[in-house]
Amino acid sequence: MISTHKHPARHNSLRSGRKTVYERWSSSGIFVLAAGGAAIGFNNFWTFPQLAAQYGGGAFLIVYFLSLLLIGLPLMMAELALGRSGRASPIGTFRYMTRRAHANPLWRLAGWMGVISVFLILSYLSVIAGWVIAYLVRSAFGVFSGLTADGMNAQFAHMVRDPERQLFWHTLFMTITMLMVARGVRHGLEAVARYAVPLLLGLLLGLTIYVATTDAFTQATIVFFTPDFGKLTGMGVLAAMSHAFFSLGLGAGAMLMYGAYLSVEARIPRLSFYVVGIDTVTSLAITLVILSVLYAGNVELSSGPSLVFQSLPLAFDHIPYGRILIVIFFVLLVVAALTSAIALAEPVMVWLSEQFGMSLRRSALLCGLCIWSLGVVIILSFHDWAFSFKVFGVVKKLGFFDVMQVLTAHVLLPVSGILISLFTGWALKPDMLREILHIRPAWLYSVWLWLMRLVIPALLLVVLYHLPQLFA
Repeated sequence: MISTHKHPARHNSLRSGRKTVYERWSSSGIFVLAAGGAAIGFNNFWTFPQLAAQYGGGAFLIVYFLSLLLIGLPLMMAELALGRSGRASPIGTFRYMTRRAHANPLWRLAGWMGVISVFLILSYLSVIAGWVIAYLVRSAFGVFSGLTADGMNAQFAHMVRDPERQLFWHTLFMTITMLMVARGVRHGLEAVARYAVPLLLGLLLGLTIYVATTDAFTQATIVFFTPDFGKLTGMGVLAAMSHAFFSLGLGAGAMLMYGAYLSVEARIPRLSFYVVGIDTVTSLAITLVILSVLYAGNVELSSGPSLVFQSLPLAFDHIPYGRILIVIFFVLLVVAALTSAIALAEPVMVWLSEQFGMSLRRSALLCGLCIWSLGVVIILSFHDWAFSFKVFGVVKKLGFFDVMQVLTAHVLLPVSGILISLFTGWALKPDMLREILHIRPAWLYSVWLWLMRLVIPALLLVVLYHLPQLFA
């Protein structure tokens, strides 16, 4: 038994023989804020706008909303239900659930994949978040004012090629993240959810109101919402399904871990719907802001880091109050990165506590040091440790940075999502999650169950097969 003075947030369950978490979210509203903030990440900013514009605006949105109903919402319900049943890290939860269901122990691989994936993702997310903080400081001091497109490109290239500065910002971000996680659910995770997520949503609302007053907003609205089915190719359908999965942070251990802190009375279907809703509405608002700013600044739409660190700073510099607005935009990005990072760190830290009986602070310190060290390797991938390799017919040139992205996005996350779906649908007895989910009427539960058994695994397999083309 781990004494509470050593580890105030977790204890051993003598009845089941597993370590369980006993901290709970103080309210369902706080959980929705925390999980919604965790789902809002860089994909919402630098992937969704380009996909929507490329594949027919409203036509893409129709497929995306359908994908949320068929993949995103049901799978999130499953992860939250598994987490609340297991009351442990993803690894501990699958260990417990396989024993309870008398299932093959190999199903525990899904838990391991979840923890490994969040560990790897956080290592390079922290590096990118460091870039965002650096750009926030630079924008506040007006560094980008008056720069041409070539000047913006040179600024970004100079930063990426400077390992010392990257190391500073990476270290700063990881320190803030682990300080928050080390404070536990009530004083750490909830504090971020209570203050940071409303700040994020408030800043986004302010930017949306501003762009709504510009002439470019009408053009952005037409491009974004008008259905153009001529542009909706098969690859566009796959991109919509892919984004519905990745944008919500599914397949990793984050939502499963957050589900472990839910109370018995929590209505998981309703809460899942709210979380999906927050992520979706945020994506819509972000896209309108980005398209409006780009059109107003007469800058072409791009995707990925080039959109955030090159195109948008150039466009903001060409619109009224741009110097203030770009600062707000990067604050928004920093908050989104922080809420995501905290969710990613939590499963790793909880597993360390379970495995080694560490206190919150010690597990946070060890977790932070390991992820920080891997982040240093990522930084060096842009410099001395850079190497090229070919995977799925595509040449990658950024060494370990590309290795981590391929391993997580092309392997661990989609395979983990498939395993979670199959485990929930086939390995568990049909009634094991019925009472936890509180799905009424009975036919609706059957629909959810068959989505988990057949539809979601099939759709994710199709997405998995085409991921090299989607992320080429």
